[in-house]
Amino acid sequence: MPPKRSITLTEAELRLMKILWRRGESAVGDLVAAMPQGLSLAYNSVLTTIRILEQKGYVEHRQDGRAFLYTPCVAEDEAGQTEVRHMLQRFFGNSREKLLLSLLGDDEITVEELQRLKQAIAAAPVDEPVEGNVSKIGYRKPGFVAGFVAGSEE
Repeated sequence: MPPKRSITLTEAELRLMKILWRRGESAVGDLVAAMPQGLSLAYNSVLTTIRILEQKGYVEHRQDGRAFLYTPCVAEDEAGQTEVRHMLQRFFGNSREKLLLSLLGDDEITVEELQRLKQAIAAAPVDEPVEGNVSKIGYRKPGFVAGFVAGSEE
């Protein structure tokens, strides 16, 4: 039995999507030519990958003469959010708190990044309590990470 097809993007798929997001509608030959140096793929590999992206719902095509022109139908920020939600579910049990604590515990985070996180969290709107989404610090929707970090000591 073949493995279940993932909705997340492989590295090769992401490279092609980045080209499509940058260029817009493109033929397979254009994608091959636009591949970064040292990361090029053969025409048939690009064709196979773009067809997989179409099956996954990331691109669509239209025919122009004999050529198919491919267009992204998922915005780059939407694809990023999908990947983060997938990672959040897989590695952190849908806990935004665990994800943020993992990021905060990273030795590579800079003071500037921490400050920007605090500012973004402080500016996040607080919603009414949502059943099943309650923290000890406050109520947040969709998660309570904002209340956790905003309430942390400096």
